[in-house]
Amino acid sequence: MTYPRQPLLAPHAAVATSQPLAAAAGLAVLRRGGNAVDAALATAITLTVVQPPSNDIGGDLFAIVWDGHRLYGLNASGRSPAALTRDLVLTATGGRGAEPADALGGAQAAGRALPARGWLPVTVPGVPAGWRDLHDRFGSVPFADLFVDAIGYAEQGHPVSTATAAAWARAVAAHADLVGPEYPEFARVFAPGGRAPRAGQRWRNPDAARTLRLIAQSRAEDFYLGRIASALADHAARTGGLLTADDLASHASTWVDPVSVRYRGHEVWELPPNGQGLAALLALGILNGFEPGEPTRWTHRKIEAVKLGFADAHAQVADPDRTPVPVAALLAPGYLAQRRKAVTEAATDPVAGEPERGGTVYLCTADANGMMVSLIQSTYLSFGSHVVLPGYGFALQNRGLGFRLDADHPNVVGPGKRPYHTIIPGFLTRQGAPVGPFGVMGGHMQPQGHVQLISATVDAGLDPQAALDAPRWYWHAGRSLLVEEQFATGPGGAALIADLRSRGHELAVAPEPSVFGYGQAIWRRAEGGYVAGSESRVDGGVGGF
Repeated sequence: MTYPRQPLLAPHAAVATSQPLAAAAGLAVLRRGGNAVDAALATAITLTVVQPPSNDIGGDLFAIVWDGHRLYGLNASGRSPAALTRDLVLTATGGRGAEPADALGGAQAAGRALPARGWLPVTVPGVPAGWRDLHDRFGSVPFADLFVDAIGYAEQGHPVSTATAAAWARAVAAHADLVGPEYPEFARVFAPGGRAPRAGQRWRNPDAARTLRLIAQSRAEDFYLGRIASALADHAARTGGLLTADDLASHASTWVDPVSVRYRGHEVWELPPNGQGLAALLALGILNGFEPGEPTRWTHRKIEAVKLGFADAHAQVADPDRTPVPVAALLAPGYLAQRRKAVTEAATDPVAGEPERGGTVYLCTADANGMMVSLIQSTYLSFGSHVVLPGYGFALQNRGLGFRLDADHPNVVGPGKRPYHTIIPGFLTRQGAPVGPFGVMGGHMQPQGHVQLISATVDAGLDPQAALDAPRWYWHAGRSLLVEEQFATGPGGAALIADLRSRGHELAVAPEPSVFGYGQAIWRRAEGGYVAGSESRVDGGVGGF
């Protein structure tokens, strides 16, 4: 299997995301004089309409912005309802918690507290406030102008793209087993006639158009304090949900400072917890002490470093407002050196260290003035909770899945908390100068996707498109490892697979590429302009001028 897409070379500005209509919406804003943040928001808003299995108005958002001088981070994730307690979860699940979800890996999945669907895993949506807060700080065109394309596609319809249709069909099939008063609206909105729209079929969501208009006109006030908030609270009260008007009214985004590790003359930036970006930084910090060397050994070391990064992230990441997370200690050179010693020549089962205490969419944009944005938003598993607000056309996320049931874990389920989050935007600099934004979506794949993309860029010197197209591997738990078919069929593939198996990796070739995530990247060119890449495994879209 090959992915023949070529990188985009743009002299002035670029947009890259997972759906071409959304990329075009962001590019249109740039052409009208908007900046990279305006373009990112127009793209993100449009994605809720054209790629609803992966993200929606009822999801969460994280972003990193390079304003031309420095990096800013926005954590626009929501908190759990005030009524959500560990005792309530134990009662609701018969004292056992829930079964692991595939999007989480290792210890994080094993300790999962909540069921995947319904009201229990619903947390306050952070997307509308995130849109507003990014625009308040950096936007240059009227907020309502950013909604034009999205509202048009929702109201008048658009042809569903191929990969989106496939994900949609899988979600609708899974929905057939859900029973309860919170579920009927999902079928009315997202499965009209009892099925998902097919690829190329025109699909409309006039209720979502109405909601987007209310958010645009009120600058998201309606979502948290007005008629949408009232409708959400009423629907929850009628159908067994915990979300209240007070939960919505108390929501706020948080501006944060991105954190980084050095990697071969570069700095890789992620957002601090409650996201899992630490897993990527830990892995890269460990790898920075090795030389790439022979390909089979280097691949093994990357896998083992990722395992160690996840082990620490699953043990430590929680809501920093409720439990201090030792970010500096985890990224300290001495601790990284200690963890590097745990990388042996054989596959291992990862164990957390002891530092000293002290369905998702991704997009990136860049403008002619050097502003760049890395943004990711999601409802988590496909269509999130499958709870859809009647008359408003959007699904609510199921981010409560990120909580743990263990009473002594920092990420234990509880009221008013932000859970462990899988979605992470990334940014690359070199000696403090911007290289550009990047991301690889896909649950547990995201940090290991970041590691593989950065290694392909820095170690192998690949352009963004080639780095994204390079064959990927995916580690879930224990010694289990999935690889793409290209590992077996490409040059040296048979020897690489044989070597990994000889080291103890329980390796299998994945039957299709969805487990390996979908990514985008835009790098600034030394001679001016940008080079951009977008995912070839799905309906990736990239544009520039």
